[in-house]
Amino acid sequence: MKITIVGGGSWGTALAKILAEKGLNVYLLVRREAICEAINREKENPFYLPGIKLPKNLKATLEPKIAFKDSKTVLWVVPSFALKEVVKKYRKFAEKVPYHISGIKGIDLKTEKTPFTILKEELSYNCQIFVLGGPSFAKEVAKGLPTAVVLAGEKEEETKKMQELLAVPYFRVYRSDDPLGVEIAGALKNVIAIASGISDGLELGLNARAGLITRGLIEIIRLGTKLGGSLYTFYGLAGMGDLVLTCTGALSRNYQVGFRLGKGEKLDDILTDLGQVAEGVKTAKVVRKFAKKFEVELPICEEVYEVLYKNESPKTCLKRLLSRSLKKEFEDVNSKK
Repeated sequence: MKITIVGGGSWGTALAKILAEKGLNVYLLVRREAICEAINREKENPFYLPGIKLPKNLKATLEPKIAFKDSKTVLWVVPSFALKEVVKKYRKFAEKVPYHISGIKGIDLKTEKTPFTILKEELSYNCQIFVLGGPSFAKEVAKGLPTAVVLAGEKEEETKKMQELLAVPYFRVYRSDDPLGVEIAGALKNVIAIASGISDGLELGLNARAGLITRGLIEIIRLGTKLGGSLYTFYGLAGMGDLVLTCTGALSRNYQVGFRLGKGEKLDDILTDLGQVAEGVKTAKVVRKFAKKFEVELPICEEVYEVLYKNESPKTCLKRLLSRSLKKEFEDVNSKK
């Protein structure tokens, strides 16, 4: 079976490695010639996964015609803000592929749509679309370290097929029938991860981080259920699992952004130095729009927005959070407050 992966970053390369190790014919469609040459000649992606050797049957290409020809499954692993244009660009090559999987954790700022929705709209022919989520740092997956993720689709039997396709002993795949909830959880946790990084950058301690993660989950549930996600999804791998990982792991780009903001660095300098996309930065804007539209109060997400886009001091935002009125713990989940 031939598999196409669109996007030669760390996550796309890690997924390509998993599938190639299963003996599948994997083509990684990339934009940069240097990445293409390194993967094909040296069997390594030194730009995004240095030191990780890739299987011989993993091939990189710059040509969509080669990447998509006779492919049975496409994994889309590009930044959320670029997906719509990328799909339009490659649609004529992808229109015969029956299965499409989104490995993207973000919401498009311009359209305010999730990758699942964008793929359904742009790939309007009769195909199956799935969402991959859960706690999964690309570097650890590429090293073969134990990882549990969730794959969501609308049809049980078709989801089972893709579940079996992706799974290997160290990459355990659960399945879900809530693709929208998995996407929302994966996108919103990035905003909370920035907050967690800020907290650690300010050296507020482990107590503060634990409280922030817990209350962050409440905000994810509050908005996520309003947007149509299932409550159980947010308690699972795509929600709580991915939230804990990105809020505590230094490998998280969103956490790194927050940590450096907490240390007093400027956002533009951080993003330039990072060299990769931190989805939570753009998602914070979308979340704020959703919060106003659905009249849902998200104090942590709001303060992250203030730091990112209003140049507010993290310490000032912290004071506002800590001075909020006292309330019951769990009545907040189903209320606007």
